[in-house]
Amino acid sequence: MEKPWLAHYEEQVPKAVTIPEKTIPEVFDAAVSFNPPLPAYIFFGRRFSYAVMNGMVARLAAALAHLGIKKGDRVAIILPNLPQYPVAHYAVMKLGAVAVPTNPLYVERELEHQLNNSGAVVAIALDLLYKRVEAVRANTSLRAVIYTSVRDYLPLHLRLLYPLKAKREGMWVTIPAQAGTFQFVDLIQRAAKGEFPPAPKVELKPDDIAIFLYTGGTTGISKGAVLTHRNLVANLVQLRAWNYGLHEGKEIIMGVLPFFHSYGMTTCLHMGVYIKGTVVLVPRFDIKMVLAAVEKFKATSFPGVPTMYVAINDHPDTPKYNLRNIRACNSGGAPLPLEVARKFERLTGGRLIEGYGLSETSPVTHSNPIFGERREGSIGLPLPNTEAALVDPETHKPLPPGEIGELAVRGPQVMLGYWQMEEESKKTLRDGWLFTGDMAKMDADGYFYIVDRKKDMIIAGGFNIYPREVEEVLYKHPKIREAAVIGVQDPYRGETVKAFIVLRDGETATEEEIVAYCKQELARYKVPKLVEFRKELPKSLIGKVLRRVLMEEEKAKARAHFDKKPVTPGGGREAQAVS
Repeated sequence: MEKPWLAHYEEQVPKAVTIPEKTIPEVFDAAVSFNPPLPAYIFFGRRFSYAVMNGMVARLAAALAHLGIKKGDRVAIILPNLPQYPVAHYAVMKLGAVAVPTNPLYVERELEHQLNNSGAVVAIALDLLYKRVEAVRANTSLRAVIYTSVRDYLPLHLRLLYPLKAKREGMWVTIPAQAGTFQFVDLIQRAAKGEFPPAPKVELKPDDIAIFLYTGGTTGISKGAVLTHRNLVANLVQLRAWNYGLHEGKEIIMGVLPFFHSYGMTTCLHMGVYIKGTVVLVPRFDIKMVLAAVEKFKATSFPGVPTMYVAINDHPDTPKYNLRNIRACNSGGAPLPLEVARKFERLTGGRLIEGYGLSETSPVTHSNPIFGERREGSIGLPLPNTEAALVDPETHKPLPPGEIGELAVRGPQVMLGYWQMEEESKKTLRDGWLFTGDMAKMDADGYFYIVDRKKDMIIAGGFNIYPREVEEVLYKHPKIREAAVIGVQDPYRGETVKAFIVLRDGETATEEEIVAYCKQELARYKVPKLVEFRKELPKSLIGKVLRRVLMEEEKAKARAHFDKKPVTPGGGREAQAVS
């Protein structure tokens, strides 16, 4: 196939890379050997060297082996970005077991599904989730649960203050002694005392399964993407080649993106180790805490999502902080408005570029050039060793540049399939190609543009409308901070466009004003017919706006409206428009 994008790679980026025959534990071991005293992680100012992390990983691996974990077993990790997370992650993989990162915000139903689908036999969880985990434990395959606290590895002064603060806020948890329940710190200490034999050396190959990364379930039931060590290492090599300006042993990465998410896992957790860098652990996005950490630790890289950069751009205290050590940041998870990138670059002096990926692809497949030409609204070019094509969503025939079709990708970072979901795997993977479900177009130079999710497309009066296009226009309005667009039921057009708007602080606007603005920028059939102003939009833990939540809210309103309609004598409801 033709690859016009290769002509637009930066000079320093190779057209293809060699994927080494390595596993993730070998990547970790290489970082430890490179400079053992170098800080691997910083947590509220406390530094954990690579040597210290290596010791903790070895001890937890010994404890897990003592609990019966062996190659191929699945271990759930239900933690925010604490030092315990990388310890658990690398210890599980050193045993040849499969890591199953789990969103700490999951409710019991979601948690039970993921534990059962993965077949996890041990879970490593935050103590604050105790009631939730125990509520589903009997319905799963869990043999043991290891609990840990935010307090466990805080600096001494914060560790002493933590109980007072936690009790005041109703966040103090006491885990009762019971069979099959263990404390993380206790296991580490017991292993250090030699109570458990060292973990057995496991023969691990690049094609062995490393992790199940669960999709968010935005298009149905959550699915576990099965990724091998080769997949994960390949994406690291691809990203390292693309971001050629990184310096081994010298980078400071802001670890704000949650590690249980594919994006945070690769660009923060794994990349930090791959380049022998230091990751600043941030359990949640608190704007002042993040700004202070960027300044204090002289962060050079800040992978994030657009809402994080918007928050930094708009916060009144941002100019008080020195953010000038930031050199390059990649944005993903949602469309990055160009104005947001430009303002962030003015504040930091660094470069902010948009990329694209999926849990199913480890995750990155596309990126704008780091220092080369980026194009407005584009996710950029396919990474080295990555092929991309646009196909008709019905016939699967390839489409030429400029045509809108479903994006399909192929490369060494593409998953094996979905765990225990053969039919879903067959729908998504065909002849080595992964069909993303995203509608996109490519220009003549090989830059790709996501138009929208195939299932998010609005069909109004026979016209196809892509929410992202309308959102891009709304983001350019000087009064608008955030925007989301969905299709709502319309008795005449089938669907019509509704926009949800969050205004900038101190701004006011009317529905008529927003509609009039859109009429200047969009074809009439794309212009929102309904506008709702909100203080905030529903978001995932990584800051991605959840259109599906807005859709569910609108459907609930429509049902409630319909149920209030009077019943006719014949037993049917009067035919009335449902807004």
